[in-house]
Amino acid sequence: MSLDPDRIIFRNTQPGTLIRLIMIPLCIVILVLSIQVTSFLFIALGILLVCLPLFHSLTTEITDTSIRIRMGIGVIHRTIPVSRVRSCTCARTPWYIGWGVRLIPGRCWLWNVSGFDSVELEYRQGGHFRIGTDMPQELADAIDEAISLQRHDDPA
Repeated sequence: MSLDPDRIIFRNTQPGTLIRLIMIPLCIVILVLSIQVTSFLFIALGILLVCLPLFHSLTTEITDTSIRIRMGIGVIHRTIPVSRVRSCTCARTPWYIGWGVRLIPGRCWLWNVSGFDSVELEYRQGGHFRIGTDMPQELADAIDEAISLQRHDDPA
């Protein structure tokens, strides 16, 4: 059986609702303050206006051969070959870990934009990677399907 690497098993875009609710009004406040108080605040406004499209959502796409994740408009992205993944489990990320692209100390990398649900990948060669999602069970099922397709196609 030959796998079609473009066959999408799962695709989901999770909005970063809290990030949007905080950053958009903050941009407006900084704009008003920069006009009335000091023009140096335009630098902070510029940083926020760059960060907003970079981190406003998280898109996860599972194909027969890869797990693709991208933040916002896609400048920050990662592709993980399914062949590298041993298993996955639904997980809960503590509130104090936060959102964004970050290293959970002593554990793994986390990509998350909203909420606390995630799917944790366990790599064949050791290590873990966590993907935040608003659909943890559906994402885990899609990754399991891709893993099983890889095993089915492996002649060894």
